[in-house]
Amino acid sequence: MISVLVVDAQPLQRFGFRVLLESTPDTEVVGEAENGAEAVRRTTELHPDVVLMDIRMPGVDGIEATRRIAAAGGRSRILVLATFDVDRYAFALLRAGASGFLLEDTRPEELLAGIRAVAAGDAVIAPALTRRLLDTVADRLDDDLCGPVRKDPRLDSLTGREREILVAVGQGLTNGEIARRFTLSESTVKTHVGRILAKIGARNRIQAVILAYDLRLTRPV
Repeated sequence: MISVLVVDAQPLQRFGFRVLLESTPDTEVVGEAENGAEAVRRTTELHPDVVLMDIRMPGVDGIEATRRIAAAGGRSRILVLATFDVDRYAFALLRAGASGFLLEDTRPEELLAGIRAVAAGDAVIAPALTRRLLDTVADRLDDDLCGPVRKDPRLDSLTGREREILVAVGQGLTNGEIARRFTLSESTVKTHVGRILAKIGARNRIQAVILAYDLRLTRPV
């Protein structure tokens, strides 16, 4: 059973999410919060698998709440469900530690699939935002992405194969695509990716992509 904390400033929205999640056999709502400060407190108390996070809230907003929850180092994963276009918030959310975000027009089955994926440790991004997110990363991470690869002790901890796979992850390849590139099984790639994330201190693949750009392992196309 996947435990979910619903965070939204609007009571009607919280009610709708609760109805959906409690009608599904593998998800349960363990609590609600109406602002970011309460979300941080409730996450500490309840340790949910997934925090379904709103962005625009009074006082502490969703970005700051995400940052505080991620910094606490708990097991809770954060999925942002935005009621508006999040282009200008995407970079801040990923830096803060979100495991992904979906838009308000997401169908119920897509939201449930996203919650399951995030709970399993994967990253989720609304398809409409993927290309724009990569553009944001390329534009904002560094003004000089064409220089030499940067030195970083996290890279030194990787094996040669793990470094190759990190580059592939940074290029946006799926586990299946990486498996075909290096003639590996998908289960082997999944194991490699898990070890890479642990070694570089990334919570999910999205943060691994950001690191790959940061260190110039991956170049914008």
